[in-house]
Amino acid sequence: MATDTLINDFELPFQLYDVLHTQNLCASAKFAEHNRETFDAVLDTAKKIATDLFLPHNRIADQNEPQSDGTRVSMIDEVKVAFDAFRESGFIAGRYSFAEGGMQLPETVMTAVAGYFMAANPSTTAYPFLTTAAINVLSHFASDEIKAAFMPRMLTGEFTGTMALTEPHAGSSLADITTIAVAQQDGSYRIKGSKIYISGGDHELSDNIVHLVLAKIPGGPSGVKGISLFAVPKFRVAEDGSIGVRNDVHLTGLLHKLGYRGTTSTSLSFGDQGECYGYLIGEPHFGLRYMFKMMNEARIAVGFGAAMIGYRGYQYSLAYAKDRTQGRIAPNNKPEHDATAIINHGDVKRMLLAQKAYSEGGISLCLYGSNLIDRINTCEDATLKAELAELLDLLTPVLKAWPSEYGPKANDLGIQVLGGAGYTREYYAEQFWRDNRLNPIHEGTNGVQALDLSFRKLWQNNGLGIQVLKREITNDLLTITTAESRKLAAKLTPYMGDLHQVLVHLSKILATEKAITLTGNAQALMNIFATIVVSWIWIRQASKAEQLLQAMPAADAKDGNYDNTDQRNFYQGKIQAAKYFIDWELPTIKRDIELLTNDNAVCTDMQAAWF
Repeated sequence: MATDTLINDFELPFQLYDVLHTQNLCASAKFAEHNRETFDAVLDTAKKIATDLFLPHNRIADQNEPQSDGTRVSMIDEVKVAFDAFRESGFIAGRYSFAEGGMQLPETVMTAVAGYFMAANPSTTAYPFLTTAAINVLSHFASDEIKAAFMPRMLTGEFTGTMALTEPHAGSSLADITTIAVAQQDGSYRIKGSKIYISGGDHELSDNIVHLVLAKIPGGPSGVKGISLFAVPKFRVAEDGSIGVRNDVHLTGLLHKLGYRGTTSTSLSFGDQGECYGYLIGEPHFGLRYMFKMMNEARIAVGFGAAMIGYRGYQYSLAYAKDRTQGRIAPNNKPEHDATAIINHGDVKRMLLAQKAYSEGGISLCLYGSNLIDRINTCEDATLKAELAELLDLLTPVLKAWPSEYGPKANDLGIQVLGGAGYTREYYAEQFWRDNRLNPIHEGTNGVQALDLSFRKLWQNNGLGIQVLKREITNDLLTITTAESRKLAAKLTPYMGDLHQVLVHLSKILATEKAITLTGNAQALMNIFATIVVSWIWIRQASKAEQLLQAMPAADAKDGNYDNTDQRNFYQGKIQAAKYFIDWELPTIKRDIELLTNDNAVCTDMQAAWF
């Protein structure tokens, strides 16, 4: 069984234009050349390329992983065809200015574009997306010389990019990296060290690969304060711009992953011969700050990707549930009655509703985050601009962690809907789960995101981010005019009060010995905070869906043959999924509220010897 449904035709227009009013960005000078028609044309192009060239080989690439003969990496031909179509479409440079050869599109639109590709084939999509992330760092922090050497051909996809952070012994503890960079008289550096888990670290899809490498300059500060960032190409680029000799960067192995098998995951060695040329990006010892710029933007992409893979699995299991017949339902429950489609069984409806709530909630959440970037970039009020930036910083751990926690849960439920078939490789459901299982791990594990939220983001700048968030939520809830959404808002409001009390309590213990309990309870705080935020995101969707339903003409309004049944069903589905999330998911945070209020020490008191 297979389904070619990547995204419901109503989903992205609803999110972009009804909920977020993305078309209003065209009133700003930055996006004045665009309108809804150009946005739709871009989305149509993305849908076509994703459907025609990315989707067909998703399963094939999973079953035929990249191989290495020790000197080069080979992969199925379809990956190169799809990658070339993506880069020729201009999507790699889509968010960049016309002057840079880009399409100068809003971040919100580019995130929606990414949705088609992530749903179709996350493994092949990784190559251009990693490149975009690397370009973002060079664009913000590299010298004009480095930009000129690499950026133009990265924007066209002739060069690709990676980020090389992790070392075999260090993992998430970047303070412990040992890769070094020694300055040379010509201004370049010689890099020596090894990196692991480098996605897209070697392949032959592009003419060159530009690695962004974290390394320490001898004599610099200790720990994370001594980390610098370098551009390290696979092939050196000559002064005339031509591709020169092979740099001293070598593949030492391909890693074999649970999912995302079509994306190379590599171990790389830098400077075995002492001739690995690297070029300092920005100032010495600011590397981690620069890399976090890329990682923060990449974290939104990871969260959105997790939501889209979850959504793809939801669409797949939904199609199966409509097609698969089994059992009977009263009053037609006698042996002589026909078997019913399993979608009519209550427990299957529960699982499908949960998948819908998790995946579409994640999609809407991440599009809101992308829209925040556009609001910041077009805001002319300096105070408001700073407030929105603080809000985005606060929400970034949630934008990454919540969808990547619940996207795989949606895929797990998708397997369950298929029953025994879901546990076989003859069906696609198991691959969706395998592909999505990476997302809680990379770009900072979800545990790291919870710690970041609990110990830093909630409190920075005197809690400005949480103040702005409360204002955004309150403004939305106060302007609701529809009956069902008012009921949902009334259910959410007390939990916002609970969150306030929890934060007041935590602010009092952070400077005491009880603060250690928060290291074990950070996930509980993330659960509370993220669930309240996603509840708000769902109420936003439900409120808009109710308004649109009320405004729709009758089914026979146009010459007796106007049928808006599918669109009505779409809006009703939004309202019902919002009800599910508020009634089934939101109350689960009561446990976490109690744990934090009581400074529960069960986790932190556990001793290593007791396990």
